[in-house]
Amino acid sequence: MAERPKYILKLFVSGIMQNSVRAIKNINRVCEEHLKDNYELEIIDIYQQPEMAIKEQIIVIPVLIIKYPLPERRFIGDLSDVDKILKVLHII
Repeated sequence: MAERPKYILKLFVSGIMQNSVRAIKNINRVCEEHLKDNYELEIIDIYQQPEMAIKEQIIVIPVLIIKYPLPERRFIGDLSDVDKILKVLHII
């Protein structure tokens, strides 16, 4: 069986906004249920690290950036549609 690539994910949020809190909970759940021990997740608050938002050209939040496996992809929203997330991650 081929080894699955390690997923490298960055979630950009804005403080404790309701959508941001929901996105954090949702991506943590997806990662633990579907990527167990096979991912790195970095959560970036654009208020605390505005330079990261500028570097990644973030204009909408919350946004999940899938850095690896390539190609890089972005998923905008609170990440409540698990099926869509799994498709973007190429899990289903």
